[in-house]
Amino acid sequence: MCGISALLLADPSQAAVSELLESLGLLQHRGQDAAGIVTCGHKGRLFQCKGNGMVRDVFTPQRLMALTGNMGVAHVRYPTAGTPADSEAQPFYVNSPYGIVMGHNGNLTNDSELRHFLDYDAHRHINTDSDSELLLNIFANNLQKTGKFRINEQDIFTAIQGLFRECQGAYAATAMLAGFGIIGFRDPHGIRPLVFGRRKALKGAGYDYMFASESVVLDALDFTDIEDVQPGEVIIVSKYAVTRRRLVVEEQITPCVFEYVYFARPDSTIDGIPVYNARLDMGVKLARKVRQVMGDAMDIDVVIPVPDTSRAAALQLSHELGLPYREGFNKNRYFGRTFIMPGQEMRRKNVRRKLNAMPTEFKDLNVLLVDDSIVRGTTSQEIIQMARDVGAKKVYFASAAPAIRFPNVYGIDMPSTTELVAAGHSDADVAAAIGADHVFFQDLADLVDSCRKFNPRIKAFDTSVFDGKYVTGNVSQEYLAKLEARRSDSAKQKQSADGEVIGLHNYQ
Repeated sequence: MCGISALLLADPSQAAVSELLESLGLLQHRGQDAAGIVTCGHKGRLFQCKGNGMVRDVFTPQRLMALTGNMGVAHVRYPTAGTPADSEAQPFYVNSPYGIVMGHNGNLTNDSELRHFLDYDAHRHINTDSDSELLLNIFANNLQKTGKFRINEQDIFTAIQGLFRECQGAYAATAMLAGFGIIGFRDPHGIRPLVFGRRKALKGAGYDYMFASESVVLDALDFTDIEDVQPGEVIIVSKYAVTRRRLVVEEQITPCVFEYVYFARPDSTIDGIPVYNARLDMGVKLARKVRQVMGDAMDIDVVIPVPDTSRAAALQLSHELGLPYREGFNKNRYFGRTFIMPGQEMRRKNVRRKLNAMPTEFKDLNVLLVDDSIVRGTTSQEIIQMARDVGAKKVYFASAAPAIRFPNVYGIDMPSTTELVAAGHSDADVAAAIGADHVFFQDLADLVDSCRKFNPRIKAFDTSVFDGKYVTGNVSQEYLAKLEARRSDSAKQKQSADGEVIGLHNYQ
């Protein structure tokens, strides 16, 4: 999962870099592995700064001063394909044709075929293992076919229409053509989010325009007229005009439901669904499940959330059950999200560094811990043990999401089935594995309803991690086996040990 943004300011004398940097800070929760910004200045010259690490570590004042120009593209990453090498930090750039920069959120499911085509037919050099570089080069190759000295909006629409035909999987992307403008587009299924907005220019006439993964970025930067880029839609913002066209219209759009469960900030709205309200309703339905299972044997004394994502669901669950809500864990906010940390052992060690249990909220009580989901079980197991260590009598565990039993192929780092604690196991098995007295999972139909009720026009969601149904329809068992071998923790550790891929120098 990644965070992307792109900005074009109406005043060519203004610098886009400060607000691009702020956008990455607001999207840091979507990726903590790497960050990058590429801007476009006078006469179409491009300036870049990118590398591994948090936003605050990659961008120093000296580096930011070098990023001139009134438009740019920005990206935060955590790896789902490729390696954690510096060279795979985005945005990516190709000089031919026209000078193109791209940031991508998602994952391509036909990357092997695309890589073969680009090598053997298009003769384009691919420098990394990242599928995002493939997406960029498919776009570049399609633009190359125009053979023009200068291109126009119709040429860009034609190139991306070809990309829609050739690239399968999930992709929300922002791009920039040197000296021309910025572009935003989204895969025909709408799996990954992308929003678009404008604001009155701070100086002079006209409007500033921005794309971002989540609406919170545009809200914070005072953009208005915020809307979702539609699935299969392309929006082109040049120095002179905004041109948009929906090139592919699927019978059914299927946003990723896990955005609402975990990834998105609660103050964002995605595809017309307010994330916070959806999480509150997940709490209502999860309370119903707890009451149904426990009945008269209900002996829960207190409801405690696992910070931070589960707070809304836990708060509403406690209200529905008429139980006290307490903050039993103190969080060190200078640690990253353990789910997206690389390596099982690192995730395990960092749970206790990240959270501290307060004994007064647990001692001699039967507690119900509420979390957004249970993925590998590492975090859940450590948290339950922490609760017992400070005196909890019984520890129940409730997940706002159903049991995750299948790999994700659309850009979430949970691909290895052997690393999913619920894969091939019953709820009782999961409870035993993580050390809980009982585990309550949300029903899938209830989760979907918690999101859909706020936008009934969305009839379905991508729920593949729960039910194994892949909405793009091109995911074979052979592909899943290959993906699992490539993306397991052990494979990632080997990739890191194998060393760095040679990349282009930038402002380091």
